[in-house]
Amino acid sequence: MTDNAHHRIDYVELSVTDLSAARDFCSAAFGWEFNEYGPAYAGIKGADGDEVGGLAQVAEPQPSGGPLVLLYSDDLDASVVAVTTAGGAVVNGPYEFPGGRRFHFTDPSGNELGVWASS
Repeated sequence: MTDNAHHRIDYVELSVTDLSAARDFCSAAFGWEFNEYGPAYAGIKGADGDEVGGLAQVAEPQPSGGPLVLLYSDDLDASVVAVTTAGGAVVNGPYEFPGGRRFHFTDPSGNELGVWASS
């Protein structure tokens, strides 16, 4: 279990309009697993089994903008395929930047996230 640290980002929560569809998308695209908390919330398990975030069902899609959540990938091109196959839409890239390559996508609830790779 990760120790809590002052001012460290501890948890990321995504608002989704269809919890079941969001879980299915994240599982198919990224292999994520969840802690089930009922019909309106699921906790996102990290690779070590600790909960790192959540999916919260809301009635209306959230407006675009705000913080951008970035995921890391060992194979960016395979991640593009996984995202689109699972029902996401690439909205920018893949493109090169000084640290590697990345792309942005929207999930079925309209959240924009990014994925980057060091090469």
